[in-house]
Amino acid sequence: MVEIELDGQKVEVAEGSMVMHAAEKAGTYIPHFCYHKKLSIAANCRMCLVDVEKAPKPMPACATPVTQGMIVRTKSDKAIAAQKSVMEFLLINHPLDCPICDQGGECQLQDLAVGYGGSTSRYEEEKRVVFHKEVGPLISMEEMSRCIHCTRCVRFGQEVAGAMELGMSHRGEHAEIETFLGQTIDSELSGNMIDICPVGALTSKPFRYHARTWELSRRKSVAAHDSSGANLIVQVKNNQVMRVVPLENEDVNECWIADRDRFSYEALNSTERLTQPMLKQGGEWKTVDWQTALEYVANGLRNIQRDHGANSIGALVSPHSTVEELYLAGALMRGLGSDNIDHRLRNAEFGAAEGVRTLGMPIASLSSLQRVLVVGSNLRKDHPLFALRVRHAVRHGAQLSVITSSAAFSHADAWAMPVAQAVVTDAAAWAQALADVAAAIAAEKGVAAPCAGTASAQAQAIAKSLLGGERKAVLLGNAAAHAGNASSLLALANWIGEHTGATVGYLTEAANTVGAQWVGAQPQTGGKHAGQMLAGGLKAAILLNTEPEFDSAAGAAAAQSLGQAEMVVTLSPFKANMAFSDVLLPIAPFTETSGSFVNAEGRLQSFHAVVKPLAETRPAWKVLRVLANLLDIPGVAFETSQEVLARATAQPLNASNTTRAAIQLSAGSASPVVASIYQLDGIVRRAPSLQLTADARQEVAA
Repeated sequence: MVEIELDGQKVEVAEGSMVMHAAEKAGTYIPHFCYHKKLSIAANCRMCLVDVEKAPKPMPACATPVTQGMIVRTKSDKAIAAQKSVMEFLLINHPLDCPICDQGGECQLQDLAVGYGGSTSRYEEEKRVVFHKEVGPLISMEEMSRCIHCTRCVRFGQEVAGAMELGMSHRGEHAEIETFLGQTIDSELSGNMIDICPVGALTSKPFRYHARTWELSRRKSVAAHDSSGANLIVQVKNNQVMRVVPLENEDVNECWIADRDRFSYEALNSTERLTQPMLKQGGEWKTVDWQTALEYVANGLRNIQRDHGANSIGALVSPHSTVEELYLAGALMRGLGSDNIDHRLRNAEFGAAEGVRTLGMPIASLSSLQRVLVVGSNLRKDHPLFALRVRHAVRHGAQLSVITSSAAFSHADAWAMPVAQAVVTDAAAWAQALADVAAAIAAEKGVAAPCAGTASAQAQAIAKSLLGGERKAVLLGNAAAHAGNASSLLALANWIGEHTGATVGYLTEAANTVGAQWVGAQPQTGGKHAGQMLAGGLKAAILLNTEPEFDSAAGAAAAQSLGQAEMVVTLSPFKANMAFSDVLLPIAPFTETSGSFVNAEGRLQSFHAVVKPLAETRPAWKVLRVLANLLDIPGVAFETSQEVLARATAQPLNASNTTRAAIQLSAGSASPVVASIYQLDGIVRRAPSLQLTADARQEVAA
């Protein structure tokens, strides 16, 4: 540790730290633009100049290493004069368009100009003009004349997103931040560039001109898409979600969010929202009141239960639904005498419940891994924030090995990080690839291999990697969880983990996949699983927040199978499943209801509604509770979602990634079905700007 004196205060910081780090520890603010705690040091804005005793001139706090006994003054006349001089230079060419700038009110340059800018300028020359750039549907670069060349966006692309999509060309007054050869910005994390831009050069294209920052109310929430459980600030005006930005949480999402979480809010205000209950009568849809719709559903379920038995009724539920909704859906089914409920819509194998599958480690630990083997995942697209942490580990020396398909690893740069070893093969061969790695480990350690395998050169390289290092993990992705031999993949991963000391875990698919397992949203006593229900045979189906055509392994065949049922009830925020449903009940998306999600690491995070439900929309947990009451199901008289949560989580989360299944090297009954990045759920599918991105266009082409 090194001790310095900062504005008369003694501060101890680690050797190699900069003066800026000491100031942060001491709680002293030093004005800056280019410095960001998550990015490398560029020292090109010079706004953080400070007075260092015995130094001949002011020094940049972000790039000046601390030395024992150093004396630093951040508020001396010398430091203030230097900072004001820098501000004068920055404002020479900056357009004075604060009244019409989207960033006005949350602009660092605007804020600091109040304290360090002059009331007049000595420069009378014309300001420079930088022409706008077209970089895609998410980021606006209309006013690049505002850019102060801090290069935060460039460094973010290189260091965090893993793809350098922006760079600075030319020099001096001709310098510009731009893409290469007029390309678009296609990173799945690109929206974070908007957050870290200290001026109004990069702004949100979907949000542009919709509201001023001081008009917005700010409310906390949790992302409803992948399993990271990113913390959000949802900004609201006139009871409409206008913008979504990250809420910093170092243990979960740091200060970043994926574009999927940032821009999907557009769907919440779309014309596809379902605003009133609807019944299909004579082949035509008619709007009805809630009482009529719920009584129709209750009577229909009661009649089908009487005529065909409770086992003819089933529920297909989305793992994007809240803990409370999934618990009450299960309570409704079991109250009717049916165990036919499942959230595993994309699975090809349906083993008996053996504990809750989780990541097996804290999310934050991904950043400090030294060895990683990822199986059956397109990590960058499936889990952008997990990929971000693994990328950080790789940049600091970790070795990453991959066993996945060509669709997930089409070329060497597909994951935007160095990959030490990649076995790119069909899903049918993943078990054999893992068996080969196990054989190589067995040969190295002199133990018996779990099954037949060949210690190929690639397998030996992966084995050698996993046998080295201290902090290591074998991570099974969405495709591995959905595979027809998912239990065999897990059994092999567990054997490898046991013999290398690696943690074994799942990069779970959806916002609440872990929560769905926890509250028993899958057969517990031999009921029909999702595959059986989607294959037909149900007389009544309840679809909670899901569109089986897009959300299940059955695909288009699901519509035909469900169309044969006597009654299909869809609970959705959108006009979904209209071809084969008989009843549509408008339920609230995550922004309009209170609830809870459990992320991949098993972290339970609750949230409140940020806006009122749209029109006649109602929270799904309330709809399910009333329906259960109409069916005289006991034990569901809950008044608040908190009461439902308390009941749902009364049993502890039994996390276990072990399995008793025998290892089978066959491909199983089917190949895995994995949702692509902007087709994951109904909200994302209906977000116009996301559907215009390069990723979405590639999905359509595929």
